[in-house]
Amino acid sequence: MVREKLVKAYSEGIVVAEGLIAHGRGEAFDYILGEKSHEFALNAEKVAVASMLLSKRPVISVNGNYAVLAAEEIARLSSLTGAPVEVNLFYRTEERVRKIYRLLKQNGVSNVLPPECEKDRIQGLDSMRGIVCRDGIGSADFVLVAIEDGDRTQALTRIGKRVAAIDLNPFSRTAQAASITIVDEAARATKNMAEFARRYRGLDRRALQDIVGNYDNRETLKLAFKALLSRLSEASQKGVL
Repeated sequence: MVREKLVKAYSEGIVVAEGLIAHGRGEAFDYILGEKSHEFALNAEKVAVASMLLSKRPVISVNGNYAVLAAEEIARLSSLTGAPVEVNLFYRTEERVRKIYRLLKQNGVSNVLPPECEKDRIQGLDSMRGIVCRDGIGSADFVLVAIEDGDRTQALTRIGKRVAAIDLNPFSRTAQAASITIVDEAARATKNMAEFARRYRGLDRRALQDIVGNYDNRETLKLAFKALLSRLSEASQKGVL
């Protein structure tokens, strides 16, 4: 069903061919991980939500794949955290931005920045990904990205923004460069995060800071690698996962 949604979105000009390739790559990792949210992913999701609630200007960055896979979950997370949503694309055309904007609005995302927002450019990033809304990613202190290309995550962290990345591939540049790496499927992760946001939004800053604590993203990545290794080792012994 997910594949059919993406193929339909491709035919409508919302998803690009490269996005279909990216989904297949992530899907392979999700199979190995057992298509579930592991404890290390849930912990990263909790820390990301607490960080969003602590931030002055958090923003949720959405591309075509993320919009198709998780629009309703994005709507809930945005509403609960107060984080605006911005459409940001590597293979950018204004027509495609408008299509994704309409898809998000149709699925209940009320606080999505319009395609005609005042533009800015991320320093040191020459691709179309570098074009951002000045009142969105341009001025954000915290950015949530999903199914992301590594160069923009690197560029965002280089200019001092904290980045939480939803990425099923812990080997990717995005996973390696992010401040918080969520090794989980995009819709599942966003649904989890919305639930954590519902629980956490009434907490004071001290309680939120306790959740963030001494989070170590290297440790999260280590646990993700161990989970992959454990599942593959189990399969090699039993012949099944």
